[in-house]
Amino acid sequence: MFGLRGNEVIGVDIGSFSVKIVQLRKTNSGWMVTAAGIVDITERRPDSSGHREADTLRAVLNCLRLIRVKTNLAVCGVGGPQVAVRNFEFPAVPDEEIERAIQLEARQVCPFNTNDIAVDYRLMPDSNGKTQGYLVVADNQLVKSMARLAKKARLDCALMDVNELALLNCFNELEKQRKKQGTAILCIGNSHTSMVIEGDNGWPFIRNLNYAGDSILKRVAAENDMTPESVKAMFFGDPREIQPEIQHSFENACSRLITDINNTVRYYGAQRRSSDIQKILICGGFALFGELVKFLDSQLQLEIKLWNPYENMRCQLARNPRGALVKGILRKNGPAMAVAAGLAMRSI
Repeated sequence: MFGLRGNEVIGVDIGSFSVKIVQLRKTNSGWMVTAAGIVDITERRPDSSGHREADTLRAVLNCLRLIRVKTNLAVCGVGGPQVAVRNFEFPAVPDEEIERAIQLEARQVCPFNTNDIAVDYRLMPDSNGKTQGYLVVADNQLVKSMARLAKKARLDCALMDVNELALLNCFNELEKQRKKQGTAILCIGNSHTSMVIEGDNGWPFIRNLNYAGDSILKRVAAENDMTPESVKAMFFGDPREIQPEIQHSFENACSRLITDINNTVRYYGAQRRSSDIQKILICGGFALFGELVKFLDSQLQLEIKLWNPYENMRCQLARNPRGALVKGILRKNGPAMAVAAGLAMRSI
């Protein structure tokens, strides 16, 4: 699940609202974008899960046509409430018994109600003779669904990663030479929000929050007798056209998100192996919604910054019209494509 360096791949991030696909190349001077695209998932018949899968597949295929990559080797990601990352620590366990111990631990800490789970883990060094590390547990039906979708799109899913760990991977690759302690990544999507932090000595901290873009849209729409689609169009348009009462509804709708962020920051600060959070990098599709980042910056007692991981990457196609199109996509949608970048940085 965690991958090794080697062949180039494409990172495929399939969300609830859009599909993002990225191909990167590692050079001596850093990461270079060789292909990138984003396509919204248009629901033609939003009345069943089968139709939803067909709509998503159509978006994946359209995105692949847009970016024109020659490889079908893909790293796909899963995330959200059906995926959990947890630390574990046992008294010293013989190598041949580690996997069984972790499987038992995974079933104990699994936060969702299913017996069909996929489990992976990573051991961490310890000087006290203990067996410790972190495990990933995911709803196996989610993993199978993603693999099935990739196969239908004629992709070879060589690696199934965790979206939140892909964000950490991206952050670490781009921030190697900088002080990273005290920085959290907040990925605000349509269906859920994730806070991701790398603690001291590489320990990951991940918390998934159920309150996200869709909940905010529905609350603003209900208060103003609008549809969520019309609210979305308004806030992704010219901010000067947003009426004061609607902006007020939006700010009120964000109050729970702010509470969730503050509670998570306080919880993390109380844990061992942790440093106080001083800065939050905001990414995800909903990070581009209206002036959300500016509003969060005014309400949170931390440094808040919109994170576009492509800002310091070169684009291989920059000198032709297609390259200009890719650069425009990354400039506008880069924060929404952070997970895809982290997936594309994996290799096999």
